Amino acid sequence: MSQTEAKVLIERYLEAFNAGDSQGMLDCLDEDVAHDINEGGREIGKDKFKWFLGMMDRHYKEELADIVIMTNETGSRAAAEFTVHGEYLSTAEGLPEANGQRYSVPGAILFEIDGGRISRVTTYYNLKDWIAAVSKG
Repeated sequence: MSQTEAKVLIERYLEAFNAGDSQGMLDCLDEDVAHDINEGGREIGKDKFKWFLGMMDRHYKEELADIVIMTNETGSRAAAEFTVHGEYLSTAEGLPEANGQRYSVPGAILFEIDGGRISRVTTYYNLKDWIAAVSKG
């Protein structure tokens, strides 16, 4: 895959995220996608990723802005850096109580790409900053 094709794939994935289009996101993924959850474990497979997206939709409404996408020369790896603008809709286990707090935090996702599909999604953001942001509201 070329750098341009990799960038287009990541753009499509992130555009689907911003549109709340879970199926569009899943369409970009390999069946055996590895998903590294921020400050959590690794889950394997589209089915687990689909479940994760459903859980996220219950607790958060988020949009990514200020997106910058970087790819390596072979198109096998990419990264996206962005600002997450969100609303905390319902309390997630182990986190502060939700009451519609709005937040804005920096974040990033690292991607591996194989066979024209995303084979790894690794998400990073500072959980302490997120907790501080929702605790103010």
